[in-house]
Amino acid sequence: MRRLAAAALAAALTTSGCGLGVQNMPLPGGADVGSDPITVKAQFANVLNLVPQSAVKVNDVAVGRVTKVSLPSGGWTAEVTMLVNRKVKLPANSYAQLRQSSLLGEKYIQLAGPATAPTGALADGATIPPDRTNRNPEVEEVLGALSLLLNGGGLAQLRTITVEMNNALNGNEKQIKSLLGRLTTLTEDLDSNKRNITAALDGMAKLSSTMNARRAEIGTVLDDLAPGLKVLEEQRGELVRMLGSLERLSGVAVSTLKASKDDIVADLKALDPVLRKLADSGRDLPRALQVLLTFPFTDAVLPAVKGDYLNTYLVVTAQPKTTIIPPLTPPDDMPPPQEGARAPLPASGEGN
Repeated sequence: MRRLAAAALAAALTTSGCGLGVQNMPLPGGADVGSDPITVKAQFANVLNLVPQSAVKVNDVAVGRVTKVSLPSGGWTAEVTMLVNRKVKLPANSYAQLRQSSLLGEKYIQLAGPATAPTGALADGATIPPDRTNRNPEVEEVLGALSLLLNGGGLAQLRTITVEMNNALNGNEKQIKSLLGRLTTLTEDLDSNKRNITAALDGMAKLSSTMNARRAEIGTVLDDLAPGLKVLEEQRGELVRMLGSLERLSGVAVSTLKASKDDIVADLKALDPVLRKLADSGRDLPRALQVLLTFPFTDAVLPAVKGDYLNTYLVVTAQPKTTIIPPLTPPDDMPPPQEGARAPLPASGEGN
């Protein structure tokens, strides 16, 4: 009875283990994820033959294990789900890399923080995107590339390239040295004009943006340009004749100027004194022109116009009992004469 009970218990355990799946069974010697691990997901472009229960390491120390490798529906990126010990402190922008323990060893996930500017902390449920995941090359890939190189994939052509390079450089050392010097100068000039080149590229970008915003106007101009070019094509003969006539006119003008050069120089020399006097007159000439047709002249031109009797008023005093012929009547707006005062008379008056 004891043997039958032990056999039944073993069969039950075996059946339950097969139902759970070998991959889900805890393996001895695995990483200690603790009683409250965190779940982290990483998206890879290619996970090769990574399987669940693979190790998750930080600095080559196992800190977790892979629990699931899946391909989301409708996507081309593999998603790896990992359990990581909560005591492990990693930044939020950490990287995940698929590595191999040895040449033929098992594959595992290596977690590491960025080389510079770590931020935050890797929390439960975080996902590492494909731009922060990578993998090492497979042994098969390395051997395949080596086989391609050794079996006519480029090694045989390497000798040909070396020989041809030697033939091209042999005897042209001075020219090659001069070329390298010029390349150095060009590189230095380009380096010293980085700001100007950047400004030019920015200007080209702005011009492209402006032209892109005005595509409709540019298209209209290009469409309307064709009729104008057609008219120019039709009038090409008249334009050629006009240019020929202009050439003959310029020849006549040049010959005329050469023939009358002495007379033109003499006329310019004769104008020199007149221009000098005009320059010496300064502001008096424009001021005189302003009042040339004005009479009587205003007080503003007194410095420019000189004389003895300009807008002069006379006061003539007559002796008592003098008869003025003809009689003069003072203006209405003239104030009454004071006692002892004498009546003013215009300069044009005559008296006896």
